[in-house]
Amino acid sequence: MEEFQLLTSVAIALGLALAGGVLARFAGLSPIVGYLAAGVVISPFTPGYDADLRSIRELAELGVIFLMFGVGLHFNVRDLLSVRAIAVPGAIIQVTLATAAGAGVGLAFGLGGREALVLGLAMSIASTVVLIRTLEDRGLLQSVHGRVVVGWLVAQDIITVLVLAILPTLEPGQDGDVPRKIAIAILRAGVFVAVMLLVGARLVPRLLSVIARTGSRELFILAFVAGALGIATSAAAFGLSVALGAFIAGVVVSETETSHQVAADIVPLRDAFAVLFFVSVGMLLDPGIVAANLGLFVAVTAVVLFANAAIAFLTAAAFPYSGRTALTVGAGLAQLGEFSFIIADESLELGLMDSATYNVVLAAAVVSISLNPLAFASLPRLERVLRKVPLLWQLIDRQGEVPEPPLPRDGHVVIIGYGRVGELVGHALAQIEVPFAVVESDLNRVRQLAAAGIAATWGDAGRHEVLDRVHVPTAIAVVVAVPDESTALVATAAARERSAVVPILVRARSGGEIATFRVLGASEVVVPEYEGGLELMRQALIAIGSAPEKALQLSQAMRDVHYESAGHV
Repeated sequence: MEEFQLLTSVAIALGLALAGGVLARFAGLSPIVGYLAAGVVISPFTPGYDADLRSIRELAELGVIFLMFGVGLHFNVRDLLSVRAIAVPGAIIQVTLATAAGAGVGLAFGLGGREALVLGLAMSIASTVVLIRTLEDRGLLQSVHGRVVVGWLVAQDIITVLVLAILPTLEPGQDGDVPRKIAIAILRAGVFVAVMLLVGARLVPRLLSVIARTGSRELFILAFVAGALGIATSAAAFGLSVALGAFIAGVVVSETETSHQVAADIVPLRDAFAVLFFVSVGMLLDPGIVAANLGLFVAVTAVVLFANAAIAFLTAAAFPYSGRTALTVGAGLAQLGEFSFIIADESLELGLMDSATYNVVLAAAVVSISLNPLAFASLPRLERVLRKVPLLWQLIDRQGEVPEPPLPRDGHVVIIGYGRVGELVGHALAQIEVPFAVVESDLNRVRQLAAAGIAATWGDAGRHEVLDRVHVPTAIAVVVAVPDESTALVATAAARERSAVVPILVRARSGGEIATFRVLGASEVVVPEYEGGLELMRQALIAIGSAPEKALQLSQAMRDVHYESAGHV
């Protein structure tokens, strides 16, 4: 009977979540709003059917694990590093000020110090899922402004991980030297991360490779799910949260050669259980409690919608970026989401937050997520208003847009990635006076190149808009010199889609990537490891007395064998 009740509750929960998600999308809202609404409909606090909250909450724990595992798996340090000058200090300042503002509201309404603090922390973190969807819908994701906001959220993810490590030290009854306990908690988290990364870097890739070679997709999925759950639950041995453990598990797997397949296979599990997590959050939302604490709810919602936006906007405006970037950051961070739920959830379980405050956070999150599209829609009008006050706009828009020298339109070479390898190609082309244009994801690097008079554009080389900006269809060659495999693969495929005839020369990390690059359209694939070894072999032969011509001939023969063998499809 209990099993039937559980299945019925899950079936109804998922069915209503589907309906709510579809309606939310048609209304131009995030599906999360629909999932939360579905939970409210079947909660014990509203008329009608009451789902089995305890059972759904237990399944929702898997949702937290897979959600955080997915965040760790897609944790993109490159997104953060490309805008680190603004994202890291900006996120730290914004989270600190927003937490202080939220805590101030809590204290003003009579909450205790610890509860006010965790309320502020929950109010300071924006939703990655909601924001990325909004940026995609508005075509801003690959813009300078979108990249800054995404990097900001990555920095917030790191801060959230630290918060999850510290929360248990604030648990009631844990009085005493709180700073010392926080330091110990951070140390424990550091030890856990170090152990998992060191051990995981050795064991996980080998395990997943062995399983992958069996050719069984079920065993492969079982392997990484078991590994994710094992690492997540092992965090408890270090006194850390399961959510933190799941995040580290994702980071460990992201460093393996099978991470792309894991990412593809984890999506259905993550999405299904994450939906149950949001539904369970909605089931805990008691409209009666929110109504009884209407003043706190209005204050928290106002801080999220207006104070958080103002703090983020002013923080971003203090950095040498465009005013439009600051406006985008302000609008993007005027909402709460999944990490706010997780922080509030952990705080509720630890006794740091009571049911009333928890319900206020949930309700404020629903309202802010629902209204966030309006914040983005208001940006053009707000920018026009600010531009009417030249002195004010000059203070906000101190940097202006990224300088971009005139880009060659034809007969040029496109270099994707201007690190050590790309720079060598650029120097050689400059010597023979062949024009070239650079696509670079590091914003600071683009500015340096622009200042030096080199035609460079900032953006993701996997986007057709970026490749069209550097006129790939009329180029005489494309050189993909980025060291990251996934970026190089996407850039190669995108460049080939823009032109069926342009030669595409690609840098590969290993011989195992040659066949894949050729399938995607690469004309030539160069493996620096091979080239270095072959040159070392040639020099060694000359050093022991071989004729230079003979050494070169042998080196070329070995080169052909290696590349043909590795590139066989």
